[in-house]
Amino acid sequence: MSEPDSMDTPAPAGPVLALDTATSAVVVGIVDDGVTLAERVVHDHRRHAEVLTSLMQQVLAEAGVTGGELSAVVVGTGPGPFTGLRVGMATAAAYADALGLGAYGVCSLDAIAAAVDESGEVLVVTDARRREVYWARYRDGRRLAGPQVSAPDAVVIGEAVVVAGTPEFTDRYDLAVSAVTVPTAASLTAVADLGAQPGPLTPLYLRRPDAVLLKDQRRKSLLP
Repeated sequence: MSEPDSMDTPAPAGPVLALDTATSAVVVGIVDDGVTLAERVVHDHRRHAEVLTSLMQQVLAEAGVTGGELSAVVVGTGPGPFTGLRVGMATAAAYADALGLGAYGVCSLDAIAAAVDESGEVLVVTDARRREVYWARYRDGRRLAGPQVSAPDAVVIGEAVVVAGTPEFTDRYDLAVSAVTVPTAASLTAVADLGAQPGPLTPLYLRRPDAVLLKDQRRKSLLP
């Protein structure tokens, strides 16, 4: 979670569009002054591109908000799989640019941790595929370690007392399991530094995409 800088300005007033495609779910919502006006969550990693735009239209309609009434766009920047993450970030950037709004990127693991309403150190783990997880550890809203990608058994648990994130992995640890599995629109907005000048959206891939790795493997196979 970012620290405010000397260039901070008053946070934009008005509804915020928040979205995240860094996990297997597509999360889209409208948040105004900490209150979620509308939210949609679809768990299907194969349909990120297909459902994202329609979900945005649905939450705007339900919240009774037009694009011109939005004050900012917040998007999860991962870590997450290459294709799904690109869908959300490209959509957020294009939508914000079309409306002349600031687009604010936040670490998706930070947003998951912010949605956990329990005291003590929090471990967040999400599916990185290839039998690995993305993980980070938090206390009182501050990131202590990560984000990193590793095998589930290599995660540094530290003093964590609760784990949140992808259910297929959270039950591997001898910790209390939170019901929070993905970011929420409210938690994405909560960790965004809306009082700062928006910078470029930078994805947290933590490793190269499969296509690049496959290309490298083929290149090596041609070497004498």
